[in-house]
Amino acid sequence: MKSLTIRSIAIGGAILLASLSLAGCTINLGSAGSNNDSGMMDNGGMMGSNSSQFSGTDIMFAQMMIVHHQQAVDMGTLAETRASNPEVKTLAAQIKSEQSPEITQMKVWLKTANAPTEMGHDMGMGGLLTDAQMTALKNASGAEFDRLYLEGMIGHHEGAIQMAQMVTESNNAEVKALGNAIIASQTKQIAYMKELLAKV
Repeated sequence: MKSLTIRSIAIGGAILLASLSLAGCTINLGSAGSNNDSGMMDNGGMMGSNSSQFSGTDIMFAQMMIVHHQQAVDMGTLAETRASNPEVKTLAAQIKSEQSPEITQMKVWLKTANAPTEMGHDMGMGGLLTDAQMTALKNASGAEFDRLYLEGMIGHHEGAIQMAQMVTESNNAEVKALGNAIIASQTKQIAYMKELLAKV
């Protein structure tokens, strides 16, 4: 529990610093010739009601979450041939099917915003499995894989939830909706994975 608390503090600190560094940064994606009022920024330099606008925090969220989601998809691919517990296999497939289209969606946002897919620097994304953990997962099978997958994905989801909290107050309706959906879905999945972990 102590290590989890320390990890949570580290995740929160990294996200807070990144958010502060991007506060007030807004990209206006309104089409040429559109009503200028839709591109006006309100308090704190945040964007207006036009859902085609993305703040700096929205962009950073998408850049970070694409990487985060991709690892979950990769873990799901491993589970297809290495997991032995049917419930673990089903869950891994569900997570993969949920997060793959979300990756596509976020890439579209970044392309629309003319922003790079990669951040260009490491913000210490919470919950990502290390190279050593991924190697161990790739080399495992059966019950050992099930255990490593669940342990890794619980931490992975916890990191994603903290990242999603960055955009729960976003003025972009699509970004806000995705952030809230991630929190709701992955909170339930964490509870379910903890139940599974007690059985494998």
